[in-house]
Amino acid sequence: MNILGVSAFYHDSAACLVRDGEIIAAAQEERFTRKKHDANFPKHAVEYCLREGGITGAGLDFVAFYEKPFLKFDRILHSYLACAPKGMKSFLMAIPLWIRERIWMKELIGEELGCGCKIIFPEHHESHAASAFFPSPYPEAAFLTVDGVGEWTTTSYGIGRGNQVEILGELHFPHSLGLLYSAFTYFTGFRVNSGEYKLMGLAPYGEPKYTDVIFRELVDLKEDGSFRLNMKYFNYAVGLTMTNERFNRIFGRPPRKPESKLTQSDMDLARSIQDVTEKSCSSWRGMSARKPE
Repeated sequence: MNILGVSAFYHDSAACLVRDGEIIAAAQEERFTRKKHDANFPKHAVEYCLREGGITGAGLDFVAFYEKPFLKFDRILHSYLACAPKGMKSFLMAIPLWIRERIWMKELIGEELGCGCKIIFPEHHESHAASAFFPSPYPEAAFLTVDGVGEWTTTSYGIGRGNQVEILGELHFPHSLGLLYSAFTYFTGFRVNSGEYKLMGLAPYGEPKYTDVIFRELVDLKEDGSFRLNMKYFNYAVGLTMTNERFNRIFGRPPRKPESKLTQSDMDLARSIQDVTEKSCSSWRGMSARKPE
């Protein structure tokens, strides 16, 4: 049984070949194109994986794409409709791309691989959980997934048993610790979906002087570890930036210009959001399933 896993069109495209439950090969597209965080279809990574496995596309039994494109498109449409007419510029940029190519993912993958094998679309956070649990040595384990956003889900928890993962509860967009962290990545002048590691590396040089204001104004952390963001401070739901003028006023400054000199304020912001993220994750004790709002 040969299964090819593919991620593409967001950031860090990659491919992985699994044969009878064993990982044969895995690679990111950027390693071949030398384009950092390459988001294009991972043609070279796929070719490498198939070559390592000694097969062609015709030898694949399944191809798994890392999320459900139609469900993600549903979230994007609902988000824009909920905020209309705000976000019209972003809407006009995003929707044509989806209609032209991204919702036709099955056809695109079939054309790229030139095979007639079955193409499946697990949910984004199900893919995260599977990638951690299945290669682990444990026959059973609890899992917690936290990122920016998949289709609707931003955080989930569940149990892995044998060759199955079961999601028991989840939080939904726009409430996201990952997007909160990316908002501070943007605000401190780094590139979103690329510079988050720089923000984390900056944290040890600062003090958590903004932790209290972040919890007071931006994040409502519940006793069970679930949370809600105060969206009046953020633009990412439908805008072209992560934060807005209200966010600027909280911290008494505009976003740092990329490549400009780092200040102590940037270091303190980095330490503060790192502190908030770690406290939020460590407070988790089990969330109830929630529907999109």
